[in-house]
Amino acid sequence: MIIDTLNNAARYYDLNPNFKKAFDFITQNNIALLPDGMTILSESLRVIVNTGEGNKKEEALHFFECHDEHIDIQFCVKGLETFAWKTREKCNQPNGDYNTEKDVRFWLDTPDTFFQLTNNQFAILYPEDCHASMMGEGEIKKLIFKVKI
Repeated sequence: MIIDTLNNAARYYDLNPNFKKAFDFITQNNIALLPDGMTILSESLRVIVNTGEGNKKEEALHFFECHDEHIDIQFCVKGLETFAWKTREKCNQPNGDYNTEKDVRFWLDTPDTFFQLTNNQFAILYPEDCHASMMGEGEIKKLIFKVKI
């Protein structure tokens, strides 16, 4: 997992060719005005714009998840968003089967740590990073880039 700000995004371009494309999308668009929904940017990169009220911790942890085929770049456009995190290797309580169509696996495990993102901050979450997001109070607007591995 990586947590950083948009000012430092170029440091991560070499990790995956789609990272630069994702951050270029952010800098080349008025992201505050983007409507909610999904946009396919390429065969291996899509972005989901999501605006909503923050959830209570208990509600958000129902979606403690990880992915097998994608890296998430979760970028906070507006608000204060809390995330839960735990390394996948320490998770041993699956919550249902892996959904191949949605590339998601849910867990009942208790997170090891919590962190927050606010305006122009992002987290890069790899398949080994179990996470839950959208915790907080008030409105949160975010971009979720799905980077195909």
